[in-house]
Amino acid sequence: MSQHGSVAAVARLLREIEGLLKHPSVTVELGHRGVNASITLLAVQGLLAYVEGNRIKAHEDLATATEEIQARLGLG
Repeated sequence: MSQHGSVAAVARLLREIEGLLKHPSVTVELGHRGVNASITLLAVQGLLAYVEGNRIKAHEDLATATEEIQARLGLG
């Protein structure tokens, strides 16, 4: 699906965030805050899929991220 303008800009920013989340220093810093970088990456990938119009992948990624966060909070 071709993207133009603002939607393309949002997709680019989400891809940049995705790239940043793969850096070891970011992973370590998030870990110090009690944040799992893999779950964060999955949530960003879900947002990117949604922005790109792939609602099924977005649902799967965001649902999995939600389940993982709930489990870590002891809510699931």
